[in-house]
Amino acid sequence: MQDELTEIYEEAKRLFEEGKYDEAEPLLKTIIEQKPTYADVLNKLGFIENLKGNLREAARYFERAVTINPRYTEASLNLAITYNELGEFKKAEEVMAMAAQAANDKQGKLDPFVAGKLANEHFRIGNIYLDFGMYDEAITEYRKALDLSPDLPDVHTKLGVALRNKGEYEEAILHFNRAKEINPGYPAAWIQLGLTYYMKGLTGLAIEEWEKALMENPGLKEAKAYLRFIKKEETP
Repeated sequence: MQDELTEIYEEAKRLFEEGKYDEAEPLLKTIIEQKPTYADVLNKLGFIENLKGNLREAARYFERAVTINPRYTEASLNLAITYNELGEFKKAEEVMAMAAQAANDKQGKLDPFVAGKLANEHFRIGNIYLDFGMYDEAITEYRKALDLSPDLPDVHTKLGVALRNKGEYEEAILHFNRAKEINPGYPAAWIQLGLTYYMKGLTGLAIEEWEKALMENPGLKEAKAYLRFIKKEETP
C-alpha cells in the first residue's frame, strides 16, 4: 500500500511541477485521504486552491501544513500571501514573523530565499497601505522589507514616495538616490527623484533627472510629459 501511495505521489508531483494542476489535484487528494499528515501535499493543494481563487480553502490547507510542520517555510509564506489576499493583514504579519524565526540558522542568519520572499510580502503590504494613503503604515512595511533585503530598488523608490507624501523630502531623496545606485537603469527612481526636486522648487535638478531618465529609456512617457509641462510653465 505504501509503495502504491509513493507512486501516486511521484506522479502527482511530476504533474504539479509541469503546471498540470487539474490532473495533479485528484491524485493529491487521494494521498491526503490516506495520509492526512503529509504537509507537502497539503501545501500543494493549498497552492492549487489559491490559483483557483478559493482563498479560504487554500488557507485551510496551508494552516494544516504549518500545524503539522511549523518549520515548513514555504507553506508559511504561502499562508501569509493568502491571508494578505483575504485582507487579514494581522494574521499575515504573525505568520511571516514565525516563518522568519523558523528559517533562522544557528548563526541567526536568515536564508536568502526566505528573506527575499518575506521582503516581497512586506513590499506588497506596503503598497496596499500606500494606495489607501496610510503612509506611516506603508513606511513601516517598506522598512521591514529593506531590513530583510537592502538592495531592492523598487522598495527604496516606493519608500521614497511614501516619505515624500508625508513631506519628508530629504529622506525621500536619499532613497531615490539609493535606488539609482543599486540599478541605474530603474527609471521609476529617476522619475520620482525629479518629481521630488520639482516639488521642492528645484526645477533645474528636476529637469536634469528627467533628461537623464530619457537617456536611459528614450520611450519613458512620464519624463517626456513632465518636461513638456515645465517648458510650458516657463513659456511667458
